[in-house]
Amino acid sequence: MKGTTDFLRALDEIEREKGVSKEIIFDSLEKALLKSYEKNFGEYENVKININRTTGKVELFAIKTVVEVVEDNITEISLDDAKAISTKYSLGDEVSIKLKTMDFGRVAAQTARNIVIQKIKDAEREVIYNDFQDKERELISGQIQRIDRNNLFINLGKLEAIVTPPEQIKSEVYRVGERLKFYVKEVKNTPKGAQVLLSRSDVNFVLKLFELEVPEILDGTVEIQSIAREPGSRTKIAVFSKNDDVDPVGACVGYKRSRVSSIIKELKGEKIDIIVYSKNVKEYLSNSLSPSEVIAVFTNESENRARIIVPDSQLSLAIGKEGQNARLAAKLTNWRIDIKGLEKYKEDIENGLIEVGFDGEQEFIDNGFEL
Repeated sequence: MKGTTDFLRALDEIEREKGVSKEIIFDSLEKALLKSYEKNFGEYENVKININRTTGKVELFAIKTVVEVVEDNITEISLDDAKAISTKYSLGDEVSIKLKTMDFGRVAAQTARNIVIQKIKDAEREVIYNDFQDKERELISGQIQRIDRNNLFINLGKLEAIVTPPEQIKSEVYRVGERLKFYVKEVKNTPKGAQVLLSRSDVNFVLKLFELEVPEILDGTVEIQSIAREPGSRTKIAVFSKNDDVDPVGACVGYKRSRVSSIIKELKGEKIDIIVYSKNVKEYLSNSLSPSEVIAVFTNESENRARIIVPDSQLSLAIGKEGQNARLAAKLTNWRIDIKGLEKYKEDIENGLIEVGFDGEQEFIDNGFEL
């Protein structure tokens, strides 16, 4: 009796500490005992095992079908023999005949123990997988446990997650013991348990940081329309407000830039441009080149192409270092963008080097290059 009590107490402890329900363990134990019984007592092939959930008592039953003529003594029982057990039985019913467990317990204990241990490990892995699957596409904090072959291994408590080189920010220097935020990019269920892939370079990492820092985004007042990112260098984010009284850019920036500063700090200095999204394509394209000023925007919607004219003094700012600002604006809006300084644009028009045909372009030229 004491052994049974200890067993039940152990199950309570496993459930409490490892998050594995007792029912899973009981079910695994019943299957393990059945497998062990069949291995050691093969003559009884049709056996059912039941463990009392309250007392822990193990009972074995031979399951036999009631038939008129018995052809297989292991799986069948005659109607007369069945009625000798209980008058309620009739042809086709299943009869459970209790078996002695003493010999079985001695022979099968070790086999059953090994199987149960494995089943408990499997169940524990499943619990961990389900726990982290719920965190997929969310932010998580973890400490860098070790660095091996440029992979970061992150201690998440119940398991060790990985950040592969493509998911790292190239400009960042990582140190063992450092604690950082990560985006949970993928959670896989493998034979060895949950495999969690984390990222700091994914564009959704920035999105989730804004959700964390900006209550108006979390409650749906302000929405992120699009994000374009070059990890470690610069991000452009287009936002709009469902409430006319809420400035979407101001909400994201925060009082004295407190909100966006927290995000930039987490991103180790990555620059962030926050612009207003507009359903007016020309206005949206103009905003996308922030911080540059824009004189005019001409579009060819059938080809998703835009020609944007900027002051000559703003040309390098509009294009950005190594074309980054223009490239991010194109990613953000999903438009092919050609940026021209005003004087060069006039010169190319006069020399017939530009084929005029974008929406609003001819009117701009006819008005002396003024809107």
